[in-house]
Amino acid sequence: MAARPQTLPAAASPVVVGTGLAVHDGVFAALPALAALLGAGLIQIGTNFANDYYDHVQGADTEAREGFTRVTAGGLIDPETVKHAMYLTFAASILLGTYLVYVGGAPIVVIGLLSVASGIAYTGGPYPLGYHGLGDLFVFVFFGLVAVVGTYYVQAAAVLAEPLTLGIPPETLPLVAVVAALPIAALSTDILVVNNVRDKEEDATTGKRTLAVRFGYGVARAEFVAMLVLAYAVPAWFLRQPEYTVAVALPYLTLPYAVDITRTMLEETAGEVLNPTLERMGRLLAAYAVLFAVGLSFTSLPL
Repeated sequence: MAARPQTLPAAASPVVVGTGLAVHDGVFAALPALAALLGAGLIQIGTNFANDYYDHVQGADTEAREGFTRVTAGGLIDPETVKHAMYLTFAASILLGTYLVYVGGAPIVVIGLLSVASGIAYTGGPYPLGYHGLGDLFVFVFFGLVAVVGTYYVQAAAVLAEPLTLGIPPETLPLVAVVAALPIAALSTDILVVNNVRDKEEDATTGKRTLAVRFGYGVARAEFVAMLVLAYAVPAWFLRQPEYTVAVALPYLTLPYAVDITRTMLEETAGEVLNPTLERMGRLLAAYAVLFAVGLSFTSLPL
């Protein structure tokens, strides 16, 4: 329950997309891709443990909470046990990361340490990101841009470069990987927006100054729609690139589902409605990622 497995699509989706692009570019490497997937999952779970623990310590989880059960605040697990689980999970991700450092060199050291530090700093430390309206930026960068680009990079580095490189080898960090990361960054951010809209009233009373608290429901909903527009604009960009096929339009199959979720977001604030919406956003992210990865992987379409 503390690990919150319903959030794991946010960890797996960027790895899937980064791998699809690697297949297209002929730099797919199975072992680095698998290590990236496991590492992303561990960082996601560690961040969930950190949120559970630090939100309780800082008094952000009250009896008015409408979200999923928090094991620390709910008295199901001792706070120190949750904190130890957080440190052990992050330690496991760092241990796994040593292999990725061997493959990708110094850039992976920087990415890995920043990812772990940010996972803790999201709700912990002297300046918790999520308490100062920076949670959306954190998710966009680390669960979108960094995760997709990093997944592509470790595979490309395994194929194109020598181990333990100090710099970024040529052709391992193309602009197209950054563009491919944008939809995953946007949809992952929208998962957080749903969470923040649901929790706005409680967060306002506990000092958690999310963007929804700072600027209100209208701005939060506008952010939600803007992120969706960004997500569904990116396949159109790929369609204009001659090296990609019409298969990159596959994510548009999820558009009706996204529109239905948007209707709910524009009308509802209650937890009993937005809790299922959070799960639906996770499914949307996963479906979009799989379809986009499949579309990206094609260099030509069979006749």
